Amino acid sequence: MTTTAEATPLNDRELVLTRLIDAPREKLYRAWTDPELLKQWFAPLPYTTPHAELDVRPGGASLIIMRSPDGQDMPNRGVYLEVVENERIVATDAYVSAWEPSEKPFMTLILTFENEAGKTRYTARVRHWSAADCKAHGEMGFHEGWGQCTDQLAALVARI
Repeated sequence: MTTTAEATPLNDRELVLTRLIDAPREKLYRAWTDPELLKQWFAPLPYTTPHAELDVRPGGASLIIMRSPDGQDMPNRGVYLEVVENERIVATDAYVSAWEPSEKPFMTLILTFENEAGKTRYTARVRHWSAADCKAHGEMGFHEGWGQCTDQLAALVARI
């Protein structure tokens, strides 16, 4: 079971989603760092995640491919900036690998997993390069899409 809560964005370039999830933070962290688990929840259904490469360490690259219901692949490349096991993951699409800049940076993700009353306070802070990018992400359905994925994540960790 998850409980939705509101967190205040830092500024007009940040979107935030937070939930209290009835699972230990080790399971949530594992679902973010194990490619086989990540593929099971990462995209909002009916989208899928057929491929995930995760080198989870500072400077390590990731490639996550989401697939639309009509078969269109959407590759998402990034680099991990900070990794604190079971506590925090910071990643960005500003780089695609080994500090190679991306064509168009869009966001930095700050995930935190905090113990709270025997559950985990899961917070995703998404910081954008511009207020316009943040607004566009919000209009794309950030809260709905990330909310659905978080529900899928909570359901997965309840089973593992």
